[in-house]
Amino acid sequence: MNRTPAPASNSASSPPVGQVVLVLQGGGALGAYQLGVYQAMHEAGLEPDWVIGTSIGAINGAIIAGNPPAQRLERLREFWERMERNALGVTSLPRTFANAVTIGQGIPAFFEPNPTAWWNPDAKVGVEHASFYQTGPLRATLEQLIDYDYLNHQQPRFTIGAVNARNGAMRYFDSSRDTLTADHVMASAALPPAFPAVRIDGEPYWDGGIYSNTPIEAVLDDEPRRSSVIFSVQVWNPDGPEPQSILDVLDKQKEIQYASRSSQIEQQRKLHRLRHVIRELSLHLPPEIAALPEVRDLSCWGCGTTMHVLSLVAPRIGDEDHTKDIDFSSTGISARWQAGYEEAQRMIASRPWESKVDVIEGVALHTLPPLVK
Repeated sequence: MNRTPAPASNSASSPPVGQVVLVLQGGGALGAYQLGVYQAMHEAGLEPDWVIGTSIGAINGAIIAGNPPAQRLERLREFWERMERNALGVTSLPRTFANAVTIGQGIPAFFEPNPTAWWNPDAKVGVEHASFYQTGPLRATLEQLIDYDYLNHQQPRFTIGAVNARNGAMRYFDSSRDTLTADHVMASAALPPAFPAVRIDGEPYWDGGIYSNTPIEAVLDDEPRRSSVIFSVQVWNPDGPEPQSILDVLDKQKEIQYASRSSQIEQQRKLHRLRHVIRELSLHLPPEIAALPEVRDLSCWGCGTTMHVLSLVAPRIGDEDHTKDIDFSSTGISARWQAGYEEAQRMIASRPWESKVDVIEGVALHTLPPLVK
């Protein structure tokens, strides 16, 4: 079944200067919002030069980076259609019942219960088996939908975040220096205690979202840095009313825990401003001072790149609750896909990358104005 929103005319009349980066947050079923964002980019001719993802964002990102542009939407659609099929083999159950089936029996193309963990959570089975579900089905799904040879050709570059389950250190695996496989994608999506750690280079890794769920720092800390238009696609939205019940609290707690931190963005802006300040100061040095080796070394910390961050935050859909990240229902996926498509179209139509950026600041954060009703 084709759930892709109908194409619309939305060409980016003036292409961005620099690389186009797509940053995809983790959030389970909420990742359907990312499909709409990518579709709008695809239709506007804004194929990403670099895709960065965590958890479900790593899965969506791997499908994008692991297929030629003409096949990407088809492969994304196929993955999400498989997610709709619960263990009863149907796609149209009421949400509450469908979520209960997912919890109890898994999703055939994604995960299945791990009986040992359910019956004896204290069993010493090792970090690669200490989880409530097993993700063997996901490996098979990824192998069918991703061309890893294509992915590792860096067209686009692909980066995924995972956290070391032994020492808690965050690691970014990158196609520009690593040969990426299904193990890397599954590690980034191994959210404990639901899913087991995946071992890479002898170390166990879990979902990077428990450390940094919106890994935009990978762009701003990259070396050498390039001017960028960054589509920061966030599926968790903490902005809303005060919680009034325990269920409301559970929902709000997840939103805050996994949402993009405004303080992190602000810290990155300050760091980038400092790089620009260093560059501007170095331009005012007398030539004989600027030529000194120790001064050249210090000047290398400067930077003149411009970063446009296009912040797209998924809206709340209907009567969502704290189980929305396992709502793989047909209705939920379609609604989130459509929301991502419409909001990305609005953002692209405004062409924020054409706006001027203060030469000292270097980073411009763009958000969507509220719709006029």
